[in-house]
Amino acid sequence: MKKPINQLFMISLLLFILPILLQANVRLPVLVSDGMVLQRDTKLLIWGWATPGEKVQVKFNKRTVSTITSSEGDWKIVLPPMKEGGPYTMQVKGNNIITINDILVGDVWFCSGQSNMVLNMERVKEKYPTDIASANYPEIRNFFIPTASDITSAHKEMPAGKWISSSPENVLGFGAVTFFFARSIYNEYRVPIGIINSSVGGTPIEAWTSEEGLKGFPQVISRIEKLKDTAYLNPILRSAGRRPGTGEAPASNSRSVDKGKSGPIAWYDVSYVPEGWHKYWLPGYWDDQGVKGLNGIVWFRKEINVPESMTGKPAKLFLGRIVDADNVYVNGVLTGSITYQYPPRRYNLPAGLLKEGKNIIVIRVTNNAGKGGFVPDKPYYLVAGTDSIDLRGEWLFKVGQVFRQVTPGSGTGSPVISMQNEPTGLYNTMVAPLINYRIKGILWYQGEANTNKPKEYQQLLPALINDWRNKWKQGNIPFLFVQLPNFMEVQYLPSESQWAELRYGQLKSLSVTNTAMAVTIDVGEWNDIHPLEKKVVGERLALAARKLAYGNEKIVYSGPVYKSFVKEADSLNIEFDHIGSGLEIKGGGDLNHFAIAGADRKFVWAEARIYKNHVIVWSEEIKDPICVRYAWADNPACANLYNIEGLPASPFEACLNW
Repeated sequence: MKKPINQLFMISLLLFILPILLQANVRLPVLVSDGMVLQRDTKLLIWGWATPGEKVQVKFNKRTVSTITSSEGDWKIVLPPMKEGGPYTMQVKGNNIITINDILVGDVWFCSGQSNMVLNMERVKEKYPTDIASANYPEIRNFFIPTASDITSAHKEMPAGKWISSSPENVLGFGAVTFFFARSIYNEYRVPIGIINSSVGGTPIEAWTSEEGLKGFPQVISRIEKLKDTAYLNPILRSAGRRPGTGEAPASNSRSVDKGKSGPIAWYDVSYVPEGWHKYWLPGYWDDQGVKGLNGIVWFRKEINVPESMTGKPAKLFLGRIVDADNVYVNGVLTGSITYQYPPRRYNLPAGLLKEGKNIIVIRVTNNAGKGGFVPDKPYYLVAGTDSIDLRGEWLFKVGQVFRQVTPGSGTGSPVISMQNEPTGLYNTMVAPLINYRIKGILWYQGEANTNKPKEYQQLLPALINDWRNKWKQGNIPFLFVQLPNFMEVQYLPSESQWAELRYGQLKSLSVTNTAMAVTIDVGEWNDIHPLEKKVVGERLALAARKLAYGNEKIVYSGPVYKSFVKEADSLNIEFDHIGSGLEIKGGGDLNHFAIAGADRKFVWAEARIYKNHVIVWSEEIKDPICVRYAWADNPACANLYNIEGLPASPFEACLNW
C-alpha cells in the first residue's frame, strides 16, 4: 500500500511544482524577437514577464543591464541610446536564457489604419514588377500584426508574428504603402528601417483609440460603458455564431437552390447546352442590364476562340473585380475563386487547359447586397505568352438562385458585436501591447469607415494623435497621415460630399503640431476604394518624414495648403502655404475645380487663374462671393492646382467670418 501512496505524493508534488517551474521562465513580447529593428538615438525599453522577484539580465551591444521583476511578474529595463548598426545578438537571462539574433538598430515606424494600409505588394504585383524583382533590402524589415480585437480590456501581449526582411520573395506580404515609404527613406539615409504594420480593413478610428483618448466624446464613452456591462454583452457574444459579423440568422433558402449546380448537368460542364440564357455586356452590373435588385447567384458564360499560339503554355485570366464572390471555370475546370468583392481577380491557368479553337469560360457570381456584377473600367482579358484575348463584350447570363431577404424585426435575428468596429476594440489588442517599443514616428491611412460622420472626424483624428503620443511617452513624435483619395463617380456640378468633408477634417488636423498630410486626390480610382497607385502614396509620406522626422529644412514635402483669402470686389484672392517654387496648373490649360458662393451658400463653378502665386476666383453669377471651395467632391476629377515640385493642392472650404 505504501508504493501507491508514494507515487500519489510524487505526482501531487510535480503538479504543484510544474506550474511554478513553467512560470519561472523569462518571456518576451513577440515584437522582441529575431530580426527586430530597434530605434536608434533614444533610450530603449526591453520588457517581459517572469516569476515575481526574479532577477532578469539583458546583454546587448556591450551593455549589461539587470532588474528585478515586480510582484506581478512584469519587468522592464532601459538601454542607453545607440547609433544605427548591426546585426547584433541580445541575451536575456533569468532562470532561463533567451538569445535573440540578427538585431538591427535604425528607425522604426508604426503604421496603422484600415484596408489601404493593409493592401500588400501581392495586390499590386502587375503594376510594380520591377520594384518587386529588385526588392532585395535586407535592412528593411516588416512586422505585420495579425488581426485581433477585444473591447473588454487592454492586452499586455499581441498576436504572434515575426520580423521579415525585404526580398523579392518576401516583399509580396509587405504593405505596399509602407514598403515604398521604407524604401524611399532607406535609399535616402541608408539606415535600417523597421515597419510595424497594425491595420485592419473597414475599421473606424474610434476602434484604434483608447478609452482615455475618447473622453471628449460622450456618446462614444456611453457605448464603451454599455459594452462593459456583461449582462448586455455576454448574451450577444453567445449568439454570435448564428451569423458571423451580422448577428442575423442566415436567410432561409431551404426551398431555393442553385439551379446551376442542382440539375443533371452543371452549368459549367463542357457538355452543358445553354438554353434560355440572356445577353449581357461585360463589364457592368446586372442592376443596369435588366435584373433589378437581385441578391443571389448569377451565372455568366462566354465561348472564345483560342489560337494555337496560346495553347500548351500557362495562361492568366484577368477578370477585373467582381461583386461579391465568384467561382471561375475554364473548360469545366475550376480555376479560381474569391469570396469577397475587393481583391482583383487574377487566375492562373495551367499549361494544357486551353485548347486550340473553342474554349468556354463560365463565372458563377454570388451577390449578397447592392449591385452585383463586374466592376467597369478594370482589366478583363486572357493572356498566354505574348498573345491575349479581350473578354469585354457580349456574354450570356442566367439566374441560378434568388436569395430571400430576412425582414428586420421579424424575430429571426438579434444584434451582435463586431469588436474590431467598436470603440477601443483594436487599440486594446493591436496598439496597447507595443507602446513600450520605441519608434521614430507614425503613419496613418484611414478614414473611409468614418465618411458617414465626417464632421466628427475633425475631432477624432486629433484625439487619436494626442492619445497615441500620450501612450508612447516620446513627446510629439511625427505623425504622418494620408488624405482620402478620389473615389466614386465624377459629379459635374458643385455638390455636397461626405468624402470632401472628411478630407477637410484631415486638413484641419494639420493644426496639431508635428503632423503632415499626403494629398492623394490624383491617385485614386473612381471604381475602387483600394486604388493600386501605392508608390506615389508611400513616397509622398516619405517626403513628409524627411522634413518632420529627419530635419531636411530645404525639402518641399507638401502641395499647396489653403492659408487665407481676401475679398476684392466681386472676386476672391486666395493665398496658400507650401507653394514650393511656385503654383502651377498641372498639364496646362484652365485652372479647374474652384467653386464660389454668396451668403446663400449655393456654389457655382468659378473662373480661376494664378496671379503672383495667389489664386484669383470669380464668377459672373456671384456678385458678392464670400465662400470658396476647391476640389470639393467625392471624386474631384480635373482638380489641377499643384506646386512646381509636382505635389497637388489639398481640397478645402473657406468662408468669410467663419
